[in-house]
Amino acid sequence: MSRSEDVQELIGEIKKNLQVFSDLEAFLARAQDNELKLLGRTQSAALIVAGILQNSYTCLETMFMRISQFFENNLKPQKWHKELLRKMTLRIAGTREAVLSDKAYGILAELLRFRHFKRYYFEIDYDWDRLDFLMKKLDQLAPIIRQDIAAFTSFLERI
Repeated sequence: MSRSEDVQELIGEIKKNLQVFSDLEAFLARAQDNELKLLGRTQSAALIVAGILQNSYTCLETMFMRISQFFENNLKPQKWHKELLRKMTLRIAGTREAVLSDKAYGILAELLRFRHFKRYYFEIDYDWDRLDFLMKKLDQLAPIIRQDIAAFTSFLERI
């Protein structure tokens, strides 16, 4: 495969992940309009929200990993999730532009902390204030991530 084909494949992967992210965003909106209104602030509703938040972050992290692998960025085994996210804010001269703005990074760091918490927290009683905060953060992230990724994709199309 040529470098140009590799770049086009990466762009395809990015677009696919953004579509999944949009699907999760739409799913959360539908759940808020339907299931969450019916269920109220129950454990079942909290599990739905927590799952969508976790999946949304994981979807974007998968995209970041593909980008990192394409540009052969090395990640240390310890705390690689946090390091991957941080590296997406770096412009690497002669290699690649930054993928994420500082604003996106701050929101994604919140979602990463929650995702880590959820993966190791096996209880089902979530704090609704925290879930409300994270849903608001996810809402704020959506247009920012689209803008950041559009700029990065534009860079990819130029190489």
